[in-house]
Amino acid sequence: MTNNTGITDTVRTALREDIGSGDITSLLIDEAKISKAIIISRQDAVICGLEWAVEVFRQLDKRVKLHWHVKDGDKASANQILCNLEGPARALLAGERTALNFLQTLSGTATRTARYVAAIQGTHAKILDTRKTIPGLRHAQKYAVRCGGGMNHRMGLYDAILIKENHIEAAGSLENAIARSQQARAGVPVEVEVETLDQLRRALAAGVKRILLDNMSIEQLSQAVAITGGRAGLEASGGVNLNNVRSIAQTGVDYISVGDLTKDIEAVDLSMRFEH
Repeated sequence: MTNNTGITDTVRTALREDIGSGDITSLLIDEAKISKAIIISRQDAVICGLEWAVEVFRQLDKRVKLHWHVKDGDKASANQILCNLEGPARALLAGERTALNFLQTLSGTATRTARYVAAIQGTHAKILDTRKTIPGLRHAQKYAVRCGGGMNHRMGLYDAILIKENHIEAAGSLENAIARSQQARAGVPVEVEVETLDQLRRALAAGVKRILLDNMSIEQLSQAVAITGGRAGLEASGGVNLNNVRSIAQTGVDYISVGDLTKDIEAVDLSMRFEH
């Protein structure tokens, strides 16, 4: 599911960023006061980030209790109560913004992903994310993509090889880059980015099993599918948005990678309110 060590470290960094040497505003509140609060979604959304919110309050004060009415990947409606909280008022106030920042950002990624997945429903294409993530939040955002119904591309530069234009230029040719990739590390997936149908044919001739079609028109994508004839998995990328993603999927490509999922974040509107 998620990387608990990563969550702990990410939350610790976020709390240090917000609280620093201490929450001086919380000194207005009696240290012994126990309060109740709720987290509400102000819009329809796919929820993601529960573990990050829980970890925020765990690090601040283990006496804070959270009772969730949703789980990651659930759809929430506007004005729906997502969580009831109870614990020391100072801890609730100190953790409010950090917890909501994680929830609204990751829910934003999950919600946007769900829109793309819905847009191509009925085709066989799959929605993929990219490495265009917020620094420090890659594992979190890629988890959110899965919660929204999408799939993960490679996590980073260490778990798969993607030969891009600059790699081809530096290696001297497409064929040289492919040959070197096959010697790099046994068992590591290799994908080649091509910009023309001629490059596609050369990649197929070299035996590549996964090919990224970069910024091709709908007509070119359809031609690429016909040329490939199932010999390799085809991924469309570049300029993908909600207005054209279905047309891209209908060309017959296997995957569509979308940087928009993780780099153009529209945070979900959430709020935390104390109860009397």
